[in-house]
Parts: sequence; C-alpha cells; structure tokens
Amino acid sequence: MYKRFKNLFSIKGYSLFIICMLLVGIGISITLPYLSLFLTEDFGISAGAVGIFMAVSSLSGVLVNSFIAKRSDNGMDRKWIIITAMLSSSLGYASYLVFHNYFILLIVVTFFNGLGAAAMPQMYAYAKESADVSKSDDKTFAMSTLRTLVSLGFLIGPLCGTLILAVIGYKGLFLGTSVIYLIIASLVFLFLQKRSTAPSDIKKQKKSGSYTLKDRQIRQPFIAFIFLFMVNAINGVITPLFIVNDLQGTHTEVGLVVSVCAGLEIPIMLVLGSLGKKVSNHTLMIYGCCIAVIYFIILSVSAHSWQLIAAQLLQATFVAIIMGNGLSYFTDLLPDSPGLATTIYYNGSIIGRLIGSLSGGFIAQFAGFRHVYWICLALVVFSFFILWRTREYGEIKLSTKHTST
Repeated sequence: MYKRFKNLFSIKGYSLFIICMLLVGIGISITLPYLSLFLTEDFGISAGAVGIFMAVSSLSGVLVNSFIAKRSDNGMDRKWIIITAMLSSSLGYASYLVFHNYFILLIVVTFFNGLGAAAMPQMYAYAKESADVSKSDDKTFAMSTLRTLVSLGFLIGPLCGTLILAVIGYKGLFLGTSVIYLIIASLVFLFLQKRSTAPSDIKKQKKSGSYTLKDRQIRQPFIAFIFLFMVNAINGVITPLFIVNDLQGTHTEVGLVVSVCAGLEIPIMLVLGSLGKKVSNHTLMIYGCCIAVIYFIILSVSAHSWQLIAAQLLQATFVAIIMGNGLSYFTDLLPDSPGLATTIYYNGSIIGRLIGSLSGGFIAQFAGFRHVYWICLALVVFSFFILWRTREYGEIKLSTKHTST
C-alpha cells in the first residue's frame, strides 16, 4: 500500500492537489455547520428562507458547471478556471461580512458561489488528465485518495470552526474561510503548470464532449446518482430526529452515529480505491446499492439506538463507494472528457443533496420517521435497477465509438 501511495506522487501536480483538496474540505466545513445559524440569528429569517437561500445558491453552481464542462474539455485552460473559481468562492464568503440585506446577499452569494462551484470538478478533471499524461495505472486509487482528503478536511473543519466562532465570532468564521480559498488560488497560480492541449486531443475531446444528458448511457446513471445522493441526504437529516423522537435516544447517541460513520468513511474509501485494479467501478456501484438496501431495512425495523450505531459500518461503506468511486465511474464512462464527467457527477450530487435536504423533513412530517426509510429503500432499489441495466462501462466505450467513425 505504501508503494502505491508513493507512486501517486509521480503524477504531475498530484502533491499540490493533495494540499488543495484538504484545504477545500476544511474551508467548506468550517462554515457549513454554522451558516443556517448565522442567517437565522443575524438576519432573523425563517428556516424556510434559509432553505431557499441554500437551494438557489446551489442551483447556480449546477448551471455554471454545466456551462463550463464542455468548454474546459475543448481547450480552455483549467488552471485559470480553478483560480477564478477559488477567487469567486473567497469573495462569496467575504460577502457575508459586507452585505446585511437578505436579498442583496442572496444575489451576490449566488453569483460568486455559482462561479466557485467549478473549482472541485475542474481540479478532479486536471488530476485525471495528469494521471493520463503520466501513464498512471492506478487512476481510480488516485481519484479516491483525493476524495478522501476532502472527507478528512470535513473532520478537521468543524473543530476549527468551533474554535474560531468561540474566539472571534461569525466575522472570523467567514474571514477565515475566505482566506483559505485565497491560499488555494495562490498555490494553484504559483505551482500548477499550465497544460497545453494538443490539437488532436482537442478534436477527440470535442467529439466525446458531444455526449450530453440526452444520451441514455449518461442520463440513466446520472438519475441513479441523484437518487443515491438524495437518500444519503435524507438519512443525514432524519436519522438524528428518528433516534431522539422515536427511539428515545440521547444526543450523545446521535453524535456517536455521525462520528462512527465519518470515522469509517476515510479508511473504507482508501481500501475501495485500492481495489480499482481488481473490481470495476460499475460493479462497486451495484455492491453499494445492495449495501444500502440492507442498511435501510435495518433502520426501518430497528428498535434501539445501538442498532443504528452498529449499522453505520454499512452506511460508511455505501457513502465511500458512492463518493469515493462514483467520480471514477463517470470518468470511465467519458474517458476523453474529464471535465464533463466530473461535472455530471458533481451536478448529480448537488441536485440529490438539495432534493433530499428539502424533502426529508416534509416526508417525515406526513409519513413518520420510520416510513421515510422505506421510501429511501425504494429509491435505492430503483437506482440498483437503473445501474444494473447500464452494462459495464466497457460496453459504452464512447471514445472508441467516436474514433472508429
């Protein structure tokens, strides 16, 4: 395993992206747990208005990602896309300190967050291209490791945010996050090499980039991933409420559920990434759905909090597969269009999380907490059949199909 980690650094720019991905995870998670509190406490708005704020700012990222995706695969310099996106994210977080009107803040943050959303897909796309140029034979492991660093950042960030909030308050929270994105932009500007794209590569990417969500081979997995991210978001919203209200559990048990799952995700992601040479990402997606089915069956019939805590091994494995290997799954589908592939994956995750976060509470209100898990189970089964019908990515071979015509 150590040798495989060491070999990853032969990929050009990989060491820089290790630092950047960790900082991105920290930057997002420093502010994320406290953003809704800031909006309700300082702006005095309702929870519904917070939901609208989150939804609009998230959807702007989907639109910008979709606009940039193909263009980035057709010769646009990814380095400057990443720098622009990081600077936009920095300005977006700084806007919370400047604007004190809800509607103005919504417009400004939506604009800057929309531009900033391109950073993650483009960094992954650059890393994928670097792995191709470096002729790495461990691409899935390389991508999963980068995704693991984002998760590691999510473990570090909330603790840092708590300390900053206690010492400086919200001003320090948003200023600190803004500075992190400025640091990332500076590192990319100083150390990331500008990659020139050969005319033949641009021609090949333009052909493969003609694939869109209108194509069934791409649309069906995209829908499946929306459902999978949706059930994961619903689980995150409902499970703490289910433990406290239905199982009469404690807040400590809620913390254990979250901590156990988060703690297990990182090593599982690394292990699954290391299996990239032996097990295809498509097969792992099928396994992930099966694991999720078992997980939601356990939750729907559970009677004690300890059962949910024990079941987090299944949840952590499911999340590790979908988040860690899901990205590689789409890059396998579109090997010559890494920008489009990573954008489709991230747009699916954004839409799924958004729908899940907004719908979970409404479903529980009318159907009850336990019945929400049966709905999640149905969505996972539906996703399973979609992915099952989407045969092994080797069948699609989009780039081969184009080069042969």
